[in-house]
Amino acid sequence: MTTFLQMHLLTTYPASNLNRDDTGRPKTVVFGGKPRLRISSQSLKRAWRTSAVFAERLGERVGKRTQRLGETILAHLKQRGMDDEKATEISRSIAGTFGKLTDDKEKNQTFIKQLAFISEDERARAIALADRALAGEDITDALDKLLGKTDSAADIAMFGRMLADAPAFNREAAVQVAHAMTTHNVIVEDDYYVAVDDLKRPADRDGDVGTSFIGVQEYGAGVFYLYACIDTSLLQSNLGGDKALARDAVKALVEAAATVAPRGKQASFASRARASYILLERGPQQPRTLAAAFIKSVRHEDILTESIGRLRAFRGNLDKAYGAGADAMRELVATAEEASGSIADLLEFGGESVE
Repeated sequence: MTTFLQMHLLTTYPASNLNRDDTGRPKTVVFGGKPRLRISSQSLKRAWRTSAVFAERLGERVGKRTQRLGETILAHLKQRGMDDEKATEISRSIAGTFGKLTDDKEKNQTFIKQLAFISEDERARAIALADRALAGEDITDALDKLLGKTDSAADIAMFGRMLADAPAFNREAAVQVAHAMTTHNVIVEDDYYVAVDDLKRPADRDGDVGTSFIGVQEYGAGVFYLYACIDTSLLQSNLGGDKALARDAVKALVEAAATVAPRGKQASFASRARASYILLERGPQQPRTLAAAFIKSVRHEDILTESIGRLRAFRGNLDKAYGAGADAMRELVATAEEASGSIADLLEFGGESVE
């Protein structure tokens, strides 16, 4: 039986621009006819898997998304004395197992065209294969043994991967992450700013005594609702049945979602925050988001308390209409008026979802 761990979080960010579009503007979405701030799931997942939380809980049991595996192998072979032409040939043959290589014959000859999600075990096998080639072995028949069908990399098991040229080694994501959005209407604001040259002298009237640069950056603030769902049965399967690693992965994800945000414009806004409300649900029931609790934009002066109330009320109404949405649940509340639950309790509860 499949077990799901569903995560619902409300996090308040002050003035910030955590995730911006190609014009530098904070990402938005229209929901319930009102504009809301948005943080993309891709941005969230990258922030989590490259965070100190993942590093501390999972160590080297995480993968790397890179085009540069061939470059690493090339440097390894050249450092050990292989001539450039032969080292490039071997590096291209190994890196090509993970995806098509660049067509650029002048530079970056060992680059993979796409970002390949590569586990530490696969990287180690690639380096070991390069060493065999260095020793004079023919490695052609060994290339198809580089890729793995199960993972030692927790983030690949969680977020999946696609290898277009080796679909048998694709990984179905065990974690689904929604785009976070504000529970209320938000207007993106402009911050007009100037920069002044510290070495300009006001006495130099013949020169430019004004500002050296003028610009505008956009920002917004609000309470964001985030939903994510972990198929813990698939996660365990992706990890080759390693229950201990699956539990560590779940705990890392819950803690990161609660404490880690994308790093966009942090030097300008210092908008670091912790989730003020977390609801975890565990059970075999069909997962469902609670985003519809905010289809009507929250207008209350205390938008955080109102958002928590809306979330709880909508969950209760869904349970009345469709039956219990989970077998068990845990909450954490950390507002100016209320504190209950703990992150330690949530991590233990989440880990127990791995059967």
